Amino acid sequence: MPENPKHILNPNNWVTLHSDYLFNYVITRVDNEELAKDIVQETFFSGLKAQHNFRGQASERTWLISILKRKIIDYYRKINSTKGKAEIKVNFYQDGDRKGSWLEERVPKMWDNEAEKNIENEELKVTLNNCIDNLPEKYRMVFVMKNVQHYETEEICNELGITASNLWVIIHRARHQLRKCLEDNWFAK
Repeated sequence: MPENPKHILNPNNWVTLHSDYLFNYVITRVDNEELAKDIVQETFFSGLKAQHNFRGQASERTWLISILKRKIIDYYRKINSTKGKAEIKVNFYQDGDRKGSWLEERVPKMWDNEAEKNIENEELKVTLNNCIDNLPEKYRMVFVMKNVQHYETEEICNELGITASNLWVIIHRARHQLRKCLEDNWFAK
């Protein structure tokens, strides 16, 4: 039985090879572009500091993703801890004599109707699913595999017999069509 080859790290190529993938992974989980960039940067830094721990059993990207996942967990632990909430300030008034901010843990609760939000979210979900269903078949398959099922790029390319650059073109076009569909069917309401 052949032995599995050992993977090696090449930190000089991390930004080129992995930054877009890591960013796309984290942005769906934190929904803040600047924060996502910071977390990717922290991931690379932690990878550099811990590269002596890399055993070569997983690919470089898989190893970096495992670090990234811990960084995301650390972020949520921090903002959900009492100490973390005390450190986060929320702007209340931007100018004038009442200018100031609140500590996040003391921000007043919103007075909106939770039932209305749930109904609106369900309607948005139905509209989005209809938009996805109306994509051309190949666009729909690629979009769902990448963004819903979280398949790796290589897995999708092998499964569908397409190149990585073709995959990204399809995803770009699918997103563009979804945005247009949502603009026409959700935001125009």
